[in-house]
Amino acid sequence: MAGNILIIVLVVAVQHLHTPMYFFLVNLSSLETCYSSTILPRLLASFLTGDGTISAHGCITQFYFFGSFVTSECYLLAAMSYDYLAICQPLLYASFMTWKVCIQMAAGSWLMGFLLSAVVIYLLSQLKFCGPKAIDHFFCDLIPLLELSCSETRVVTLVTFMLSLLDLIFPFLFMLASYVCIIAAILRIPSRVSRQKAFSTCSSHLTVITVFYGTLIIVYMMSRLVSLRQLNKVLSFFYTILTPLVNPLIYSLRNREVREALSKGLRKAVVCIQRS
Repeated sequence: MAGNILIIVLVVAVQHLHTPMYFFLVNLSSLETCYSSTILPRLLASFLTGDGTISAHGCITQFYFFGSFVTSECYLLAAMSYDYLAICQPLLYASFMTWKVCIQMAAGSWLMGFLLSAVVIYLLSQLKFCGPKAIDHFFCDLIPLLELSCSETRVVTLVTFMLSLLDLIFPFLFMLASYVCIIAAILRIPSRVSRQKAFSTCSSHLTVITVFYGTLIIVYMMSRLVSLRQLNKVLSFFYTILTPLVNPLIYSLRNREVREALSKGLRKAVVCIQRS
């Protein structure tokens, strides 16, 4: 979370980072900070106090905000891949990625996340919950909640599956197609050193994206498989904790412009401390 907050502050404060790419990175860092904040404070409080109880409304509220932010990130990552794809056409980039287009794409990602999650939450709120009232998870997720319901859950499961096609499969396929085009553009780079550097960046992006979407697809679209259901908590760790942890390193802190801006900011901070 600290890495994402650092990226947000850095991009907002440094004028020359006010570009479409960093605008999307600020949105990505904001989303990851938000959905980490819906889980980690409550989780830490449970560990420290030993009190793991949460009200039914509080549980559904947590899942709504978590689901909204994660769904928004799925669409935002697809928008970012379009931005990277447009960079491959430098002469047309300025006309493709205007500030109006960037704002519309980012706002659309956030809006889709909150609207589609609201559909699932509405259906979830119509269910009756009974049984042990103990969630077999470290946060309020969909599958553990459905397992506690004594109502018919086929409608919720079907709607969730259909929405997952929109939220996960289509953005993921779009991103894969974008990266195929990006790799094709990289292969045309004459310099071997530049080509290797571009491949290194592209491969790290693809690895994180595949882990993020892959774990989400398994958890939300393949939950009927008992063998995979036992791994839900482990898989959830990847998209709730690991991805927000490594994304600032993969997308921003490896970037020379960001490192230079960060070092300048640290030097200024040291000078200010010494003067005071």
